[in-house]
Amino acid sequence: MAKMPKNTGLAQPRAPQYRTGEARRALEAWTSPDVGRRLELVEDIREGFVFAQVVALAKEAGVALGELVEFGIIPRRTFTHSKQNQRFTATQSARLARFFRIQQKAKATFGSADKALQWLKRPTKPLQDHAPASLLDTEEGARLVEDLLTRIDHGIAA
Repeated sequence: MAKMPKNTGLAQPRAPQYRTGEARRALEAWTSPDVGRRLELVEDIREGFVFAQVVALAKEAGVALGELVEFGIIPRRTFTHSKQNQRFTATQSARLARFFRIQQKAKATFGSADKALQWLKRPTKPLQDHAPASLLDTEEGARLVEDLLTRIDHGIAA
């Protein structure tokens, strides 16, 4: 028979829940012209994303949590630490927000989450053979990727 943990009388904190509908609205807000919705995202980033929020965002975006580590968006140790604390810092949240913003733009450009992720992983000539995902760890790299997606949208990628 397994040992039952000793009841210390202290309530264990519950991980905050984040609903799929909320994640969908957040992902849509990244590409929305609605300033109010985007300012809500700014506040979420400043407060630091709750771990459950990132899980829901990744699921809704069609991204495996491991891909956030694989792409270099969040280092593995930081990811593990944030999972234990149930919250990311504002800086980590800004990196995650940058990734989700670019991923949503790529999804709109290529028509599906799968095609967007394939494109993000593949080195491309306009980025001097860098994979777009490898540039998302900096704001300037993300701007290069966004500029390329805009050019693709307008048919002037080459």
